[in-house]
Amino acid sequence: MNSQQIQERAKQYWLLARLDRPIGIYILLWPALWALWLASEGSPNLTILFVFCAGVVLMRSAGCVINDYADRDFDPHVERTRQRPIAAGKVSTKEALIIFVVLSLCAFALVLLLNTLTIALSFGGAFLAASYPFMKRYTHLPQAYLGIAFGWAVPMAYAAETDAIPLTAWVLYIAVILWALVYDTMYAMVDKEDDLKIGVKSTAILFGDKDREIMGGLQLLIMSLLLTVGYLQGMGWLYYAGLCSGAGFFIYQQQLIFKREKSQCFKAFLNNNWFGLVVFIGIVLDYWVR
Repeated sequence: MNSQQIQERAKQYWLLARLDRPIGIYILLWPALWALWLASEGSPNLTILFVFCAGVVLMRSAGCVINDYADRDFDPHVERTRQRPIAAGKVSTKEALIIFVVLSLCAFALVLLLNTLTIALSFGGAFLAASYPFMKRYTHLPQAYLGIAFGWAVPMAYAAETDAIPLTAWVLYIAVILWALVYDTMYAMVDKEDDLKIGVKSTAILFGDKDREIMGGLQLLIMSLLLTVGYLQGMGWLYYAGLCSGAGFFIYQQQLIFKREKSQCFKAFLNNNWFGLVVFIGIVLDYWVR
């Protein structure tokens, strides 16, 4: 294999892991950072911080690979996904499985730097990440399962920093599950027509004409849970200012999805990155001024 062929394989693997689209890394990283800062009261251990940041990149990439493997028979029939490496025949299923295993093992090697409780929790996280892509065949709630998988970083972060999982961690975990349910429903709204044709299930289909109202209710519940986290954690006004900014982004997202236009629904999905950022800024600033 010459250098040009090696470069082409590397490019296809890069695309397969969706590293050209880092939005998934961001929205997976924010809850982990929220939890690390809250668990450590504003002073996360640098080794733990590195493990979680690198682990997010590795596991999100592994998740994308196994997702495309699971959807290899569906993606060629969906406009948005038909050019993905496996669907387009540029990466074989065998290659995809090898890449998934390598990425997962690298992530596990990082977790071995942490305490026993976190290592034990990592097995649950690995199972959730590997099984999520297959849920859309069996349930209309794969978006909720995604939240359970993505949010698993929250109890792991508390375990890594405190060697325990307090009530605050579980409240935050539920908030993150619901947040993922909302933003991934926005994402699913883009593919709703194609999913109906090929028989793929999603909350965008399940919610039907009540999708906006249900997501609005969930967003209110998310804010209530984050307010509860602030109360349990004894947070100050800067934390709540961050939540107010986040509420503004939720309102904007509702405006974007109002007509259910594909491009606007996708824009609403992307906007969740800013929600995660402002909540994180509020947490950091609140501890910084103490």
